[in-house]
Amino acid sequence: MDPVEALRETAFWLERERASTYRVEAFRKAAAALADLPADEIAERAHTGALGRMKGLGPRTTTVVEQALDGKVPAYLVDLRERNIEPLASGGAELRALLRGDLHSHSDWSDGGSPIEEMAAAAAWRGREYQAITDHSPRLTIANGLSRERLEVQLEVIADLDTRLDGLTLLTGIEVDIHLDGSLDQDDDLLDRLDVVVASVHSKLAMDAPSMTRRMVAAVSNPHTDVLGHCTGRLVEGGRGQRRQSQFDAEEVFRACADHGVAVEINSRPERQDPPDELIDLANELGCLFSIDTDAHAPGQLDFLDLGAARAAERGIDPDRIVTTWPLDRLRTWLVRSR
Repeated sequence: MDPVEALRETAFWLERERASTYRVEAFRKAAAALADLPADEIAERAHTGALGRMKGLGPRTTTVVEQALDGKVPAYLVDLRERNIEPLASGGAELRALLRGDLHSHSDWSDGGSPIEEMAAAAAWRGREYQAITDHSPRLTIANGLSRERLEVQLEVIADLDTRLDGLTLLTGIEVDIHLDGSLDQDDDLLDRLDVVVASVHSKLAMDAPSMTRRMVAAVSNPHTDVLGHCTGRLVEGGRGQRRQSQFDAEEVFRACADHGVAVEINSRPERQDPPDELIDLANELGCLFSIDTDAHAPGQLDFLDLGAARAAERGIDPDRIVTTWPLDRLRTWLVRSR
């Protein structure tokens, strides 16, 4: 087994089961340390005992490399594969099988943990037909949001990478912050060039309901907006603690989504579970489209799609109203509907 791939796969399964960042980074850093070395040099360092002295490798990662070089699947990886053999959710298997892609994910260009290439490789490995890279916009400095100049460079990187991918289409995109007045945090001409625009509220989440309603309606009425991301902003578990959901007139917001063909995101992150069930039901009653997305910040989190599919299936959403079940040609037609 290729030792670098063994390290990356180990990190993937650890991310999937929400292991600590420290444990995951140990394997990601080890893979990065070895990625540019010729295979015979890695083997020679293992033979001479020099691997363990390399920056970025420790006892456990060295053992994984040595076992891979011996032609074995490393024991630690075998255990992780066995622990992760089942889907992350017990329900929604039929809907999950219909999902073709994911319109919300992050790379290390903003606050994700891995390069675009690794996110794309993992998406292809997990059977995606398309994957959007939607890093944050400039205003979200805490998440290293992309300036206009950085986003323009990223578009070139993605276009080049997309030509080299087999079986996966990599879509350009952004998770654009919604300003207090409902405007979007990036220049219109640049938003025009993107495949996917996910609009999300990240600031002043506790503002009064009428103001939040006006803010969100303005954002989903913007012709550039394709998906309304994690609409309540709530957190129900996880290391960041809990956060109450934002207050707004959900009927007015979802009617605007339905009127403008904007998909309501079912955010699959376990700590978000956003929207709450009652708001999914309301959006469904009002005829909204939906997008089941992972909001993945690391390759292993791409499997969170299981969780979103289970919630959508439980709420009885028609798969044809979920844009991420659509083939790429139909998806592209919807994405350019109003630009």
